[in-house]
Amino acid sequence: MTTSDLVEDLLRRLTTAEKIAMLHQKQPAVPRLGLAEFHTGCEVLHGVAWLGRATVFPQAVGLGASWDRALLRAVGEAAATEVRAFRHDPPDGAARVSLNVWAPVVNPLRDPRWGRNEEGYSEDPYATAQLAVAFCTGLRGDHPAVWRTTPVLKHFLAYNMETRRDVVDIAVPERVLHEYELPGFLEPLRAGVAAGVMPAYNLVNGVPNHVHPLLASVLRAAAPDLVVCSDAQAPSNLVVTERYFDEHAASHAAALRAGVDSYTDNGPDSGPTIARFTEALDRGLITEADIDAALGRLLRMRARTGEFTPEDDPYTGIRRDAIACDAHARLAARAAHAGVVLLKNSPGALPWSAGGSVAVIGHLGDRVMTDWYSGTLPYAVTVAGALRPRLDVSTVDGLDRIGLATPDGRELRVDDDGLRLHDGPGAVFAHQDWGTSVQCPVPVHTLQDTGSGRYVTVDDDGVLAASAATPDGWVVRELWELHPASPGEFLLYSNALGRYVTEGPDGRLTAGPSDGALRFVRQQVSSGLATAVAAARAADRVVVVLGNDPHVNGRETVDRSSLTLPAQQEALLRAVLEANPATVLALVSSYPYAIDWAQQHVPAILWSSHAGQELGTAVAAALLGDANPGGRLPQTWYRSDAALPDADDYDIIGSGWTYQYHRGEPLYPFGHGLSYTTFGYGPLSVTATASGYAAQVTVTNTGPRDGDEVVQLYVTPQCWPVPAPARRLAGFERVAVPAGESREVRFDVPVAALAYWSTGDGRLVAPPGKYTFHAAGDATCTVTLGG
Repeated sequence: MTTSDLVEDLLRRLTTAEKIAMLHQKQPAVPRLGLAEFHTGCEVLHGVAWLGRATVFPQAVGLGASWDRALLRAVGEAAATEVRAFRHDPPDGAARVSLNVWAPVVNPLRDPRWGRNEEGYSEDPYATAQLAVAFCTGLRGDHPAVWRTTPVLKHFLAYNMETRRDVVDIAVPERVLHEYELPGFLEPLRAGVAAGVMPAYNLVNGVPNHVHPLLASVLRAAAPDLVVCSDAQAPSNLVVTERYFDEHAASHAAALRAGVDSYTDNGPDSGPTIARFTEALDRGLITEADIDAALGRLLRMRARTGEFTPEDDPYTGIRRDAIACDAHARLAARAAHAGVVLLKNSPGALPWSAGGSVAVIGHLGDRVMTDWYSGTLPYAVTVAGALRPRLDVSTVDGLDRIGLATPDGRELRVDDDGLRLHDGPGAVFAHQDWGTSVQCPVPVHTLQDTGSGRYVTVDDDGVLAASAATPDGWVVRELWELHPASPGEFLLYSNALGRYVTEGPDGRLTAGPSDGALRFVRQQVSSGLATAVAAARAADRVVVVLGNDPHVNGRETVDRSSLTLPAQQEALLRAVLEANPATVLALVSSYPYAIDWAQQHVPAILWSSHAGQELGTAVAAALLGDANPGGRLPQTWYRSDAALPDADDYDIIGSGWTYQYHRGEPLYPFGHGLSYTTFGYGPLSVTATASGYAAQVTVTNTGPRDGDEVVQLYVTPQCWPVPAPARRLAGFERVAVPAGESREVRFDVPVAALAYWSTGDGRLVAPPGKYTFHAAGDATCTVTLGG
């Protein structure tokens, strides 16, 4: 029986009530038909997430910095293999997952302040599409009939803001839609390596994405069996927050007719979804044929994984020993190395010579951070930890140690059942100021008990305790605001609960009513700057490791308010550099920063995303010269916030977003990255072919070391009747070139790469005329010309 015949047979035998129940994310089992329970959605953005211990690869933006299709395909294959293990042989206590995976995120990284910047690959639509195809190819697998997993692309359409994300209406010009936003979605679908798409929370041009006509007219036109999975609670948002519909039966009916197949709504409770569709059917708002169309697509997706024909499934033998296995650890290290970008290197600064002492300074020097879409780290190699076998290492986090007391002299102490005020002595906390976000215009702070290493947090009842291993969770309960009261005194305010800290009846500190808010004074125990300066002076060299915590002031639901480093981190860097000029800055972050002062004064700077379990291995290897940095920036690093348009301005052409249309001089251009060797380019030849153009260039390693070059091909249209980009990426290849050797790099450029969207013609048009090609090492460097 063919898949189509199997699905049609199931649709005939299922009752209407059973069909409706299967439109919810949590599909119930139907034992009489041999259908097992199923649910859409297993997160695999950079490894398996939310299921426990699994291989943690670099964040997506770090994978994007590799510019390496083969690497992303390998990471996708590894992640899918671990999903299969969780499906067929889950570890004790772990859930048995479905084989539908929600990844990758293919929204281009238009605005570096976007809270979810870490989840995308590149600001360029072509690079995004290419890397998405590679990652999805690994997730899908090579078998001609059975998919290893079924990837769902996120988030359609024009999703680059967390601020009011469920109600914001983004105006997208037609050219921007077709030239910038759609390629990341259409290319994986046309390549046959993506099974579905998830709509975004926002509206586009006045229409919520979950009822947008483009779902059918553009996406399903490219892939007729495309499954559309709603984002969490978005179906209800159509009524509750967006108020686009007056009631849920009508909104659900409209979403179903628009093409949404699976409803992630009300958590695991399918009752509301069932009731709404039942009412919509009874009222004639939908037909059973509408239900069959949606469920048919879902069943065909399930069939692709071999679920209904396990005898033909080549992946059923994968077992739990594949999870966080040695081969995947080696791949994680390779990926972490590939994404390290050397931003600046003054003569003699890097790489370091062997021996001597180093002070590793900064809150990320001896830590490896995860993010919302990370698995549980099987192990963690920190920067300091990776340097210790080779150098005499000292570590300083650069944070002040403080105590908290009330004006009457009682001091805050950590007790077994919470925090209380006593006559003394009190607890000592490492205090960090994380700065502001769009959602919180006052700085947020964390307080880490130095005795236990745990962070001060608050539970649902408002009781404070020093019990959190790290700031984490959908609601980050470890964030505190310090609201000024009288001079020298402040109120402690829970950012998570929106309440002030008071003293409860049992003496424990509690976040409660504002009229009982306690006043606190800060007791300085030691200065983080002074400690860091002393360590810097005592060491031969210094690496300052700064950056973000992916759970704070830049994450899902929270956009950054600025590109600048938090003031506490900027002050630390300046003080350390003054104390020891042999200082290197290592930024570990989910997004770019405006670090113009550092670029002017710090001898060497490198950047990595939060690169998972092997972060420290990769950064240390770059510092010591064990590896030659070959990563390149996947997005522009701007000089200041002033360079950026408004966050909700999606007109990249008219407003000057990204390297294609930005009118100013960036701090670091798109594609930028240095090496410990040098590369020379031969003449670029461009010839016409039957399908477009062929470009060819020879790259020579003219320096003393083996290295990787990311050869980037750009085109400048000089004949368009509409505003054209200064450069548009038309091809890229990461090539390993041994010292003194050359490599020939060829690009096949389709005509579509030279095209703009003609609103009059309703299609992409590449008019005859002059196009200038550039083969270069970044988006601004003109090494050779041709065309």
